[in-house]
Amino acid sequence: MSFIEELQWRGMIHTMMPGTEDEFKKGVTSAYIGFDPTSDSLHIGSLVQIMILVHLQKSGHKPVALIGGATGMVGDPSGKSAERNLLDEETLNKNVVGIKEQLSRFLDFNSGDNSAELVNNYDWFKEFDFLTFIRDVGKHITVNYMMAKDSVKSRLETGLSFTEFSYQLIQGYDFLWLYENKNCKVQLGGSDQWGNIVTGTELIRKKAKGEAFAVTTPLIKKADGTKFGKTAGGNIWLDKTKTSPYKFYQYWINASDEDALTYIKIFTLKSKEEIEALANQHAEGPHLRLLQKSLAEEVTIRVHSQEDLNAAVEASEILFKKGDDAIDGLRQLDENTFMDVFEGVPNAEISKEKLAEGISIVDLLVLETGFLKSNGEARRALKENSISINKAKVNDAFVASPEIALNNKYILLQRGRRNYFVIKISSFV
Repeated sequence: MSFIEELQWRGMIHTMMPGTEDEFKKGVTSAYIGFDPTSDSLHIGSLVQIMILVHLQKSGHKPVALIGGATGMVGDPSGKSAERNLLDEETLNKNVVGIKEQLSRFLDFNSGDNSAELVNNYDWFKEFDFLTFIRDVGKHITVNYMMAKDSVKSRLETGLSFTEFSYQLIQGYDFLWLYENKNCKVQLGGSDQWGNIVTGTELIRKKAKGEAFAVTTPLIKKADGTKFGKTAGGNIWLDKTKTSPYKFYQYWINASDEDALTYIKIFTLKSKEEIEALANQHAEGPHLRLLQKSLAEEVTIRVHSQEDLNAAVEASEILFKKGDDAIDGLRQLDENTFMDVFEGVPNAEISKEKLAEGISIVDLLVLETGFLKSNGEARRALKENSISINKAKVNDAFVASPEIALNNKYILLQRGRRNYFVIKISSFV
């Protein structure tokens, strides 16, 4: 199956310039996608474009990943309602290093003719003075042409700085530079980039007297209308220090059936036959969530590791486990994962010094935390054997001490199967 055919059945093509498919039939074709270094990590919105490059390389073509070290200093107005804060060079360099490391997990940079390549547009813009740019580049694109772009028209009422207005020229020059220096014939990107991309093809046509092509992908939307890749806590990042593997795994496992079928085509390398078989199995028992599990497993391994997937699955099951398995699993959770699992659970703080004095279980449940409303309620719950500390059942003789703390920082209270309360221990060394 060709590169374009692969993208088509996966639903990953929004717009394609005429002649693009024929270009990919001529042999090894170089194509690029730009990544904006506004952070030292990409998020799962960027994962769409990363997977495009993965499919490109698997089809025998050469992927070029462009890091916008120069364009990151300007800011792309596409899809933005206001101008972004510009980043300084030190921050941009840090971000570029982080993005390079993430891309290296997906692309093969040592595979011969179709080895992936990383470029940074700062390398060709750093010595490019303004007068030379407007003379050699700006004269080839008319103001009327630039004004017709949606990214410009949508901002005319609220205001658009010259810096942002010039962005399409700068991105267009990237394509020209790659065309002339890397024999790059195709630019890939999200559908919101179409205007910037075709400015590049126009510049190549006028200045280099050449022909270049473009393919864009649809912007992904969730079936319920909410934004893909966003949660109440913000972006879902590819960096585990920004989004833990547990939260990352949970994002995919909690997808609706409709979304999971869309995502598994875009974010995994499963074949059409595999996905169709999996979809049929899922339809026979939707409660088993086979689509979501298969999706979450493959993406978590690819972005993080098998070990991180195992830990995320273990953490996901901790609320449903009982006995020694539950106790051991709870103690193995690192601090960040523990807080992610019990995010939103009521909590209170107790000092290390107070805990060291010993606190009776009734006082812990009522006076110190307010988890239960009265001593009478606490005693009844204890008599019913429904109170657990760190997943272990306790009776009315239990006394809390520092030794029971998880990671020396937390105590987990539980009544019955679903009522939880987290105690945070302050000034603990």
